[in-house]
Amino acid sequence: MSHPVLSSIHVHPLKAVRGHAPREAVVEPWGLAGDRRWVLVDSTDKIVTQRPHPRLALAAAELLPGGGVRVSAPGKKPLPIEVPEPVTTTTIEVWRDKVEAVPAADAAHAWWSAYLDTDIRLMHLDDPATRRPVDPAYGKPGETVSFADGYPLLLTALSSLDALNSLIAQGDHADEGPLPMNRFRPNVVVSGTAPWAEDDWSRIAIGEVSFRITKKSGRCVVTTTDQTTAERGKEPLRTLARHRRFGDQLCFGTNLVPESTGTVRLGDPVTVLE
Repeated sequence: MSHPVLSSIHVHPLKAVRGHAPREAVVEPWGLAGDRRWVLVDSTDKIVTQRPHPRLALAAAELLPGGGVRVSAPGKKPLPIEVPEPVTTTTIEVWRDKVEAVPAADAAHAWWSAYLDTDIRLMHLDDPATRRPVDPAYGKPGETVSFADGYPLLLTALSSLDALNSLIAQGDHADEGPLPMNRFRPNVVVSGTAPWAEDDWSRIAIGEVSFRITKKSGRCVVTTTDQTTAERGKEPLRTLARHRRFGDQLCFGTNLVPESTGTVRLGDPVTVLE
């Protein structure tokens, strides 16, 4: 087995849409710089994701200098959006969390409402250091997270994806595989490990940046959504239900909280500390 290394990095500036894969990224206490600092909400101020709107898989957000984003989607003229001034905030609901966020310009709301054909607003997380704490069941006092599902970073392993795809190939929906890693929307992907090795990690370092492992990542229907067509199938949830059920969750990947800050780069060694 070769020494584990960081094989890809993924930053999603706007939750639920396509991001980009830089060669390096700054690790901040609440996640990768620029990752999931924007979110869409509906008329009740609840977050909008690919769960009810799989067409979000076809949209993209490019991070601009200063933290703004340039959004694009099929049939829509791309729109650059500046970071709004935090003059007023709105309380939005991110799963079970109430979070203060800043509304974007009206043009951004109109753009997304037209694309999804429903009332949508775009919101920005102005102060990730204070707005949303990590789940206290797994977080420590003062630890915060962006608009990610629950934890600052999600790590997946190429060997585990290969193992999952082998299991899918033996199942009733083999024609849906092999699945690409983008189904799982990770932040960091490692290579050179044994399949499912990440299940047993407690602390790791990527280059010079250290991380604490919190819990395995429970997966939802978004993983069944083809990120290039927005079509849905049965996998990987059918196979995860047979082989990767932990309690009431179907798991793939693991969640990380940074213990330090710095820059991670493609090819950085991944060292298991505990």
